[in-house]
Amino acid sequence: MHRPLKTHGRYAYSAITRRPDYSWPGRKRLAVYLGFNLEHFDFGSGLGAALGPKSPEPDVLNYSWRDYGNRVGAWRCLELFDQLKLPAAAILNTALYDYCPELIEACVKRGDELVGHGHTNSERQSDLSEDFEKKLLEDCKSRIKAESKQHISGWLSPWISESAVTPDLLAETGYRYTLNWCHDDQPVKLNTRSGKSLWSIPYPQELNDIPMIVARQMDASGFADMIVDNFDEMLRQSEAQPLVMGIALHPYLVGQPYRLRHLRRALKHIAAKRRKIWLTTPGAICAHAERHA
Repeated sequence: MHRPLKTHGRYAYSAITRRPDYSWPGRKRLAVYLGFNLEHFDFGSGLGAALGPKSPEPDVLNYSWRDYGNRVGAWRCLELFDQLKLPAAAILNTALYDYCPELIEACVKRGDELVGHGHTNSERQSDLSEDFEKKLLEDCKSRIKAESKQHISGWLSPWISESAVTPDLLAETGYRYTLNWCHDDQPVKLNTRSGKSLWSIPYPQELNDIPMIVARQMDASGFADMIVDNFDEMLRQSEAQPLVMGIALHPYLVGQPYRLRHLRRALKHIAAKRRKIWLTTPGAICAHAERHA
């Protein structure tokens, strides 16, 4: 006799074709948001995406390639978002307040939502004890509030790394949603040990430049085609159910000039159909789900 498989207990199975129906604001059926990841790394230690083979530390090649995103790529992306009048969610490491606060200021000036993303992507959240993990969540929330005057409601763990109690700690420290779980195309309410509300807002691991470009070595044209194809198909599917389409972007990747050119093509395609969709942020999606889903 087979033993029952372990379960996370955070949500029950639910087929997307058998759920209550609702719409997004303006009777729209597809919500689209940009998850704009702004990250900073330890020099000489820790984790980080790599352009080429990792060298013994200090790994100047890969560190400086990532730093291009904060110095150049992010600014080019923000110019593009401005040109197309696209909102974004700036998913940020709080270490950026010590390194390049003007980059976060530019996002705030645009009216972008700020989302907690740990202190640095050099570390995995899952490596922390429960007490240290709780302190990380509290410190990031208070730092963003103090520096940017924005009370954040969302979280994405560095490297999507969770401990067994991360959703519980998020709810207990005042977060309303997480972007860590990629299991659905709609917001899903998660169970927490305190009973406090925590929503999972869809954040893509397919429509995401790191796994596509770094891991699968997809070129810029292919990634742009993927965005367009995903959008067109989800727009069709949303006739039956309200759906969420996130696009996960990292400026050290898509901010490279030749990739930015293709990203512009893909985002223009989406912006041209703005009357049919809800261009928004994950926080606004969470707020709507709390009222209607």
